[in-house]
Amino acid sequence: MADTRMVCHNRYYIWWPCRLDEDSLLLTESEMTRPRVRYFAYGSNMLTARLRERVPSATAIGIGQLVGHALRWDKRSWWDESAKCDAEATARLSDVVWGVVFELDPEDKPALDIAEGLGAGYAEKMVGVKTETGLVAATMYYAIEKDPSLRPYHWYKALVIAGAHEHGLPTNYRSRLELVRTVSDANPTRPARTIYA
Repeated sequence: MADTRMVCHNRYYIWWPCRLDEDSLLLTESEMTRPRVRYFAYGSNMLTARLRERVPSATAIGIGQLVGHALRWDKRSWWDESAKCDAEATARLSDVVWGVVFELDPEDKPALDIAEGLGAGYAEKMVGVKTETGLVAATMYYAIEKDPSLRPYHWYKALVIAGAHEHGLPTNYRSRLELVRTVSDANPTRPARTIYA
């Protein structure tokens, strides 16, 4: 006898036609619960409100350290020609980049790739982030188009610092962020100056 059942799939409830004696037509538990993506943010995306404008499902799960990397402000922005953050691999254990580990729904990952410029200035890799609960595997973006002569805009540095404050990154690390030299943005109405870029 034909029947319908309401099934949760990818956060949406749908009416799924099936026969009561044919469980094979129902979605499996693994199909209904795809694992969330873990993402390590170390630049302006540390600010939760900014990231959620791009990736609504993003949820911070804690802060952590990326050992063997150094924070640089030399990634050339394809959009405004200023400098953005990069976590540059150095292989030196004394070099550490602090940031925030977020989880997001897998269907939101393509939007994050576009916002971050994957393939257009940034590449992606999996890293081990040292957190208070242990090593966490997460994806991160790193610069492939760099220009050390560039400086970040005042507003971009302010977004990075705001995210660092929001999540309670170490005081000495935040103090080093404050020392970064910046330049003025010639476009006073640029949308990205707000957290809602």
